[in-house]
Amino acid sequence: MSAVHQLTCEDLVSILTEPRNALVKQFQRFFSFDGIELVFAEDSLLAVAEKGLQRETGARGLRSIIEEILLDVQFELPSRRDVKKCVVTRDTVEKGTTPTLVTEAAPEEPQERALREESA
Repeated sequence: MSAVHQLTCEDLVSILTEPRNALVKQFQRFFSFDGIELVFAEDSLLAVAEKGLQRETGARGLRSIIEEILLDVQFELPSRRDVKKCVVTRDTVEKGTTPTLVTEAAPEEPQERALREESA
């Protein structure tokens, strides 16, 4: 017989960030394939952990929480060349706001440059 103790918020944040294949690292790698840096504000990870505790899903439910947060931007960002960073804040987790997107001028496609030069 063994006793099982409820995980704390701190435990869940550690699970999100510390293991070699931590969820945060996995999602950051997915975003890096498109040249986008994914950043989780420190308080956002705590909010994810708190949400996991509220749902009483423990560590298993953390993936679904992060997937919910990033669902829309995951599919939008690959087609956007101007986004360089995606920042998840506490409001993103708690209120469902869109993650903050940091943009810069996108490089011109060769076809766009040719059309612009032809019309000049």
